[in-house]
Amino acid sequence: MQFLPIFLNVRAQTCLVVGGGDVAYRKAVLLDRAGARLRVVAPGICAELETLVIAGAGELRVRGFTENDMDGVFLAVAATDDEEVNAAVSVAAKARGLPVNVVDKPSLCSFIVPAIVDRSPVVIAISSGGASPVLTRKLKEKLETMVPAAYGRLALLLGGYRGRVKSVITDFKRRTRFWERLLSGPLSEIVLAGKEDEGRRYIEQQLSESDNIVVQGEVYLVGAGPGDPDLLTLKALRLMQEADVVLYDRLVSKEIMARVRPDAEKINVGKERSNHLVPQEEINDMLVRLAQEGKKVLRLKGGDPFIFGRGGEEIDRLAEAGIPFQVIPGITAASGCACYAGIPLTHRDCSQSVRFVTGHLKNDSIDLDWPNLANENQTVVFYMGLVGLETICEQLIAHGMAADMPIALVQQGTTPNQKVITGTLETMPAIMKVTEVQAPTIIIVGRVVKLQSRYSWFKGAAIS
Repeated sequence: MQFLPIFLNVRAQTCLVVGGGDVAYRKAVLLDRAGARLRVVAPGICAELETLVIAGAGELRVRGFTENDMDGVFLAVAATDDEEVNAAVSVAAKARGLPVNVVDKPSLCSFIVPAIVDRSPVVIAISSGGASPVLTRKLKEKLETMVPAAYGRLALLLGGYRGRVKSVITDFKRRTRFWERLLSGPLSEIVLAGKEDEGRRYIEQQLSESDNIVVQGEVYLVGAGPGDPDLLTLKALRLMQEADVVLYDRLVSKEIMARVRPDAEKINVGKERSNHLVPQEEINDMLVRLAQEGKKVLRLKGGDPFIFGRGGEEIDRLAEAGIPFQVIPGITAASGCACYAGIPLTHRDCSQSVRFVTGHLKNDSIDLDWPNLANENQTVVFYMGLVGLETICEQLIAHGMAADMPIALVQQGTTPNQKVITGTLETMPAIMKVTEVQAPTIIIVGRVVKLQSRYSWFKGAAIS
């Protein structure tokens, strides 16, 4: 982040606006709406701005800016078309340790004014750090249509009950569950329909039954997909925002982790070849223990929990301990990476079936059903097969698959770092010796790979 998002309380504070035109007026309107006392300095001040300042019992100084104008102010805004004046305001404010905004000059700012969706007391701020004001305006337009105006009334209604709820439900976990249950029920729709009295009656009823609230833990096994955060399901995103604690794998990207509830406890339990940060049995026990403490536990896995994700082992332990759980599928690496690489896993001219296989070496060997895998009328996708790639190529050829069968390696598929390497079973081992490839990488074998150059659409590095 270039700027820290904060909300300043400027109510009854003197805020300086240097400038008297339309831009200065727009900034002054925002400050006035937030309850600030305006001090406007400019050689000429437009009628709208003058009226606004007088109505708010502010100050008008019809002259050029001087450093003395900073006396007693809380923050400063420079909104003139004179670059020297704007720079002087910035220097003077920073010398006094005052927040300063210079319109359209992020380099001179200590804070910027975002685009705002106002559903007071709910306020949504959108910023691009000054990089693209038009983009932030477009996002604001989308949010204006998505966030009903009545959310402000809902926030005020809930705010009026905070003190009472805190006195009735003294335990923090039970109180959190009460608010979550309240907002998961019909209350929001009742208030959005304009029935606030009915909403109050509903809250009173729920509060009277608050002694029955049971703080019960639950586990969510969520598939995070192959890497692109936009491939997360809506349900995955919702549960990622509800979790109290997150156990996440090595393959879960930082972009996806950024979508997790910010105050959730985050525990890295990732594994890589010959380096299991936390053994699987310990992960299973952690899920049970955390849920028994009454927490909502998110088990976030790359790809899909039930496709080489060991999700079955984890829910086995949860079921044994009587822990409630949900399993939310994710786009598995084979599907996601193949799509982003431009490789249709099935194509009626090339393949009538697809098989997902683990290529993970065990005791330095890969014990697979090679005769059936060598069937040329199918596509075979190997997970975790990078270390055993040479063996995979040799065994498929040895069991009857054509040496010129196309093969593709997709490294870090669906991410900006995606790399696609194509060749044949015969040539790929040699290609690998001169090409740096890192996990996570999936291997796709089949005639469909020859379509990659034609269907490739996602920007990445393609090496043939």
